[in-house]
Amino acid sequence: MVLRLILGDQLNQQHSWFQDIDEEVCYFMAEMRQETDYVKHHIQKVTAFFLSMRNFSEGLKNQGFDVVYYTLDDPRNQQDLVKNLSQIIKEKNITRFEYQLPDEYRLDQQLKGFCDTIDIDTNAFDTEHFLTSRTDFENFFDGKKQYVMEYFYRYMRKRYDIMMLDSKNPEGGKWNFDQSNRKKWTGSPEIPNEKTYNHDVASIVSLIRDQGVQTIGNIDSKRFNWPISREESLDLLNYFCKHLLQFFGDYQDAMHEEQKFLFHSRLSFAMNSKMLSPKEVIGTVVTYWREHQDDINISQVEGFVRQILGWREYMRGMYWAKMPDYKGLNALDNHNTLPDFFWTADTKMNCVHHAIKQSLDEAYAHHIQRLMITGNYALLTQIHPDAVDEWYLGIYIDAIEWVEITNTRGMSQFADGGLVATKPYVSSGSYINKMSDYCKNCHYKVSKKVEEDACPFNALYWNFLNEKRAYFSSNQRMRMMLNLLDKMDKDQLMSLKKRANDIIQNADEY
Repeated sequence: MVLRLILGDQLNQQHSWFQDIDEEVCYFMAEMRQETDYVKHHIQKVTAFFLSMRNFSEGLKNQGFDVVYYTLDDPRNQQDLVKNLSQIIKEKNITRFEYQLPDEYRLDQQLKGFCDTIDIDTNAFDTEHFLTSRTDFENFFDGKKQYVMEYFYRYMRKRYDIMMLDSKNPEGGKWNFDQSNRKKWTGSPEIPNEKTYNHDVASIVSLIRDQGVQTIGNIDSKRFNWPISREESLDLLNYFCKHLLQFFGDYQDAMHEEQKFLFHSRLSFAMNSKMLSPKEVIGTVVTYWREHQDDINISQVEGFVRQILGWREYMRGMYWAKMPDYKGLNALDNHNTLPDFFWTADTKMNCVHHAIKQSLDEAYAHHIQRLMITGNYALLTQIHPDAVDEWYLGIYIDAIEWVEITNTRGMSQFADGGLVATKPYVSSGSYINKMSDYCKNCHYKVSKKVEEDACPFNALYWNFLNEKRAYFSSNQRMRMMLNLLDKMDKDQLMSLKKRANDIIQNADEY
């Protein structure tokens, strides 16, 4: 008898494991405290994974596969992966154990260690999800001085012949339409209503809480609004193509008080749980664009493809190239603690309030909210990257370590010293004002720098540059801002530093 393990983020119905039914194969899935407790997760995240796992398991059973599924309260469930596997191997007289390669380093190590301790045959399989292997990234950048994503993205476009005129030339005459993807949304074009699901999840929310799982965030247990099956995920993908793709690229960096999702697809959970593959998502979007080129500009599509074909695969490659050391990097030597308002959204900074409140309510914020609002604030206030990682990993429904830590510790916090980003993503309030309407109704004034009602981001920005001046002195991309810092009136700089230090020391009062 063969035992095959399926983890909670391996819900790939298209996997070759499921092409044929073998009566000598048993599949195992489990909801475990090991996975709910290694970080404090959003209640919607735990709910979404458990429900998606149950749907996947039921789908396999309905097809005739033999599946053992432990719910969180199953009396057989020992809440630990190794203990559960050992128990089943013994009970079912398993002679061979197989698993799909995990995408988190901790699980990869746990399963390797487990296989070393058992005296039956074992084998690990690819998840058949990503467009690259674990090592493709490292092989591509071997001998190169920098890990420039743009070069990797172009390589991927060529490799998979995506939006290419021929083997060397991209459609539209450019590889990257990023300059066209930075518009502020001011009320038009009209944003279609979001695709809703309204699942009643009261019973599973009660289970999670009754079992004592500690979570963060909020949930409407009568109207849970995330796809929890492959069918719903495909439905959401098609909805994006028909209703949102037309303006996605233009406004992908925009933020707005009254619009939580704008033109974003909300496909990240479906993809990161593997209910959808990147290949089919890209293929569906590109095909739809080709059929509607009179209405949809190439810049809308390229911006979307770049996030999946370029950035997503790039981040996974970086993760496997640099773990486990990556998890401990703190290049800027930041050590401050996360303010309490990251758990409550109780702050007078309107942009931070909205980004955190949305995260608590929806388990979601789009990439600019994560990077240039909460991430920007965390870096400017020099918070320890461990604390920032823990918050991002827990609060977002799509956060799995392989994609979270490289985006957070790398791109957002520059804790990797520039492996992912060539300069830190920091800004004063002016960028936030440029890309959103948050400043309009804020307690603070974006035009002021050191006054009591001045936007905190302004003083924090210049203080950060001054504090980290030595570190960035040789960074060519920071030269212009450091030159401006050098020319700044000394008294003005002292006033900015004084206010910044007050903001950092009394964060929850702002």
